[in-house]
Amino acid sequence: MAHYAFLNNNNVVTEVITGVDENIIQTDTDGTQVGGNTEAWETFYGNFRGQVCKRTSYNGNIRKNYAGIGYTYDTEKDAFIPPMPTEPEGSSWWLDPNTCRWERI
Repeated sequence: MAHYAFLNNNNVVTEVITGVDENIIQTDTDGTQVGGNTEAWETFYGNFRGQVCKRTSYNGNIRKNYAGIGYTYDTEKDAFIPPMPTEPEGSSWWLDPNTCRWERI
């Protein structure tokens, strides 16, 4: 079982779904084979939904963080970045470039 995130035009996650493992190959309704790797399934789901689709992982082995609704996909870092926290009031935050997570300073 794999998870995939759909992105809007601003690379913000709008939905995360459970999908097919990337190593699975299936036959589409027109007889073509689909899958076999991450990029093939991202393309398949993206074309099906008309949105960019990116694989995500609970353990953070893919794209640093598990995608959630409202997270931003950074194409340069190939990472999902959570929204910057707003609490506690008056706090300052910086984005750790290694983890792509916000740290309070």
